[in-house]
Amino acid sequence: MMRQALYQEIIQAKENNQKLVAVLIDPEKIAISHIPHFFEKVHQSIITHVLVGGSTDVDKKMHRVVEKIKKTTQLPVLIFPGSHEQITEAADGILFLSLLSGRNPVYLIEQQIQSVEKLIDTQLEIIPTGYILIDGDTETAVQRVSQTQPISQKNHKEIIHTALAGQFSGKQLIYLEAGSGAKKMVASAIIKKVAHQLKIPLIIGGGIRSKKQLNAAFEAGANMVVIGTAFEENEAFLEELKK
Repeated sequence: MMRQALYQEIIQAKENNQKLVAVLIDPEKIAISHIPHFFEKVHQSIITHVLVGGSTDVDKKMHRVVEKIKKTTQLPVLIFPGSHEQITEAADGILFLSLLSGRNPVYLIEQQIQSVEKLIDTQLEIIPTGYILIDGDTETAVQRVSQTQPISQKNHKEIIHTALAGQFSGKQLIYLEAGSGAKKMVASAIIKKVAHQLKIPLIIGGGIRSKKQLNAAFEAGANMVVIGTAFEENEAFLEELKK
């Protein structure tokens, strides 16, 4: 039977209006030797979850990075895969992503099929997640790798309908993502409208570089906010997120 402990904790947090904050670690952008030092700061912050993954993993560091993180922290570690090649049993779970905003079958279903051999007898908790790329006013690695276009932030209806299509098709999470290095985060008005319609937890990521933006996402209805680029550019940002 598939484990649901991590997902149930996310559901419980949604019901209790508990704010979840995840740090996104790209294996290509962190030195394995630096991980313990980085997590000294993470453990003093409000971070509740760790996501690991990126659009690419040229140096095949994913397993080693996750293994080191698991030796360093008790926080839940979830794979945020750019492809089926980034799956490792060293993590606690995986966001089983489908890129709903694009129409490239490779990222709607083909990558998922290719991952089955690794996941069929897995100990990882698998969480079906609808991934929706929103225009963050810059071309992202997701766009380049997936060869798909983000949804314009002006098109609220399409964003809402895409999120609901994900929910109706059985996704357990919806992830609105402005993309790594985004100049603009997902607008509060969009977060609010999507959160109002959804019955499942909503994750927001991309372009969040300040505590003010983090709080704005939560106030609009995000259940989990993911921060990645801000830490890559300036680890001191963790100081703003101290408990």
